[in-house]
Amino acid sequence: MIPEVTGEQSIVRTEGLSKTFDGVTAVEDLTLDVPAGIIFGFIGPSGCGKTTSVRMLLGVYTPTSGEVEVLGRSPQNFRRKEQRDIGYMPQQFVLYPELSVWENLNFAASLYGVPVRRKERLKELLDLVELTGQEKKRVEHLSGGMQRRLSLAASIIHDPQLIFLDEPTAGIDPVLRHKFWSYFKQLKEEGRTLFITTQYVGEAAYCDQVGVMANGRLLIVDTPTGLRRHVSGGDIIHLHTAQFMSEDEVNKLRVQPFVKEKNVHRLRERGLEIVVEDASAALPQLLEWCRRENVRVESASEYVPVFDDVFVELIEQETAVSEDTSEDAND
Repeated sequence: MIPEVTGEQSIVRTEGLSKTFDGVTAVEDLTLDVPAGIIFGFIGPSGCGKTTSVRMLLGVYTPTSGEVEVLGRSPQNFRRKEQRDIGYMPQQFVLYPELSVWENLNFAASLYGVPVRRKERLKELLDLVELTGQEKKRVEHLSGGMQRRLSLAASIIHDPQLIFLDEPTAGIDPVLRHKFWSYFKQLKEEGRTLFITTQYVGEAAYCDQVGVMANGRLLIVDTPTGLRRHVSGGDIIHLHTAQFMSEDEVNKLRVQPFVKEKNVHRLRERGLEIVVEDASAALPQLLEWCRRENVRVESASEYVPVFDDVFVELIEQETAVSEDTSEDAND
């Protein structure tokens, strides 16, 4: 059974959720606990199992094994109430190409029972996705990016409490992508919960919690800051000095109490990368140590690695662990 939830209210919960197709495993042993009122980012490369996972959470796919609850019920037993409280933007475009932008949006509103006097709501969403002025245009004549924007508007037309967005920012320009994330943040502040899949690893920074997926398996769930710290072992400081530090000097730095596990590495030229527990607390101590040791400092600041690098490192770490496990099993 799915364990009892403690603390924050959980809105999505899974335990050992798996899905196979013709003997091929698409998702393996997915265990999640997503609290209400956050933006949860589900990040990973194409084909890693993100969309299959979302479809199990929605009841589109029946799991091969494991358990799942969304809004407190199994998706296979959703009532009209749960269906009304969920919004879903699929990865593929599913609206009607022969209808106009307005007709598609109005039809989606009718499906969800949005009140007849819905004109203001439709206009608001068209403005959000920058399709104002395109209302009469047939959808088949829209670009792929414009179709993506229309799909987003249709998925939230009924003001749902829980919103699943599968690759919502794929195929749109960076300016509009930023606008989308600003709106997602606004929805969260209004009490909505968003479950967003993306291949854009940098979008992890916009999320409250992030699940990293690869090869059908969930590698880790953490905050964006927690993911960075998981990879590096703590906060990172980059120190650049006026003169090249000798190996003896670097070794003396390694054993300072503010350095974690003697974790100091050389960078190009006269740079050092230093892992510490808390960069804001360690920086003054590092500068004081440099003063005492007559090390002239050109710059010293916290370094925040980009999420692309964090993601690659997580994948490499997981691959190494998997290989070690496989070797142990064969011994």
